[in-house]
Amino acid sequence: QVRLVESGGGLVQAGGSLRLSCAASLSTFSPYVMGWFRQVPGKDREFVAAMHWGAPRTYYADSVKGRFAISRDNARNTVTLQMNSLKPEDTAVYYCAARYYAGNYYNSNEYRTWGQGTQVTVSS
Repeated sequence: QVRLVESGGGLVQAGGSLRLSCAASLSTFSPYVMGWFRQVPGKDREFVAAMHWGAPRTYYADSVKGRFAISRDNARNTVTLQMNSLKPEDTAVYYCAARYYAGNYYNSNEYRTWGQGTQVTVSS
């Protein structure tokens, strides 16, 4: 069974940048869509970005559009989330996830494989 491992979180000042990576443990990993979600204590997991694994289609939450970019590194079998112009409200635990069929890309319940999460903290 594939495992997803996130890395790249940390503490950054407002206006700064971070790059998150999500590595799949199997070279044969081939999901339909990869997504990034985030969660703060006491709130539901929130959609951030998603991309088709085999096609150049991406989706973003309005709150991050123009600041975040999701991409795939084919050689390393990873998905990255480049986060620029970070704001304190971006502070959360960020999770990558995989889904294996079409549907509502914003719905976390339709993703079947999840990473362990990585903390992102943006100070003001």
